[in-house]
This record gives sequence, structure tokens and C-alpha cells, in this order.
Amino acid sequence: MARKQTAKGGESLGPSQRQLRVAEEVRHALSSVFAREAFRDPDLHDLHITVTEVRASPDLKHMTAFVSGLGRDLTEAQFAGLRRVSPFLRKQVAQAVRLKFAPELHFQPDTALDYAMKIDAVLRRPEVQRDLQPKVEEE
Repeated sequence: MARKQTAKGGESLGPSQRQLRVAEEVRHALSSVFAREAFRDPDLHDLHITVTEVRASPDLKHMTAFVSGLGRDLTEAQFAGLRRVSPFLRKQVAQAVRLKFAPELHFQPDTALDYAMKIDAVLRRPEVQRDLQPKVEEE
């Protein structure tokens, strides 16, 4: 994670409150566009997209949206379709969120659910369960 300098010369971790707030507004704007728009792009036809998270660059000119298909992973062709409709989405976000510059949108697959399922499977393994059980002291 990148470190940034604060005004007093110290270091802080993570995004600023403004980055978090604007990213959440952009997430809501993208979600509403995906919910109401029917895209003419053949790769996006009848595709239900969920925007799980948006991360903003420090200057708010770039936004990375983590997306997934409803119940399934998006294909590379569908990500190509998202890149093709990106100018339209950028315009919609600019109308919904008041910013000095319309942010450039980047799309990434959301792998958080896959990671959570992998961790859950590891935690359910017998050898891990054994290690997680509280030890009873013998008298």
C-alpha cells in the first residue's frame, strides 16, 4: 500500500476521506447506470453487472471499479465491452457526481468472493480445525 505524506510531515496509510467519499459516489452512479441502461454492445447484452467497490486515485482523475457478473465471472470479451462503453459511462458519472474533472474509468474483476471462499475452505480443513480448538489442560 502506498504511503503518503500528511500536511504535518507524518505518514498515513490508505486513501483520504475525500477519496473514499467520491469513490462511493462513483460506485452508486455506476450501479444506477448498469441497473437502468440496456447497452447495445453485443458483449454486454443482457448482462447484469455488480459494482462491488470503486477506488480513486489521489487526484480523483482515475477510478478503478471492481465488478462482477451477477452470479458469474465476467469474461475478457465482457471487459472489452466495458472498455468500449467507458466514454459513455464516464459521461454518466460526470453528470451524477460533481467533480472538477470527469474521472477516467478502469474496470477490474472482483475476486474478493473467490478469496473469501478459499479462506473458508482452508479454515474448514481438519488439521486447521484441530489447531483452532481450545486446548484443555490435563490435571
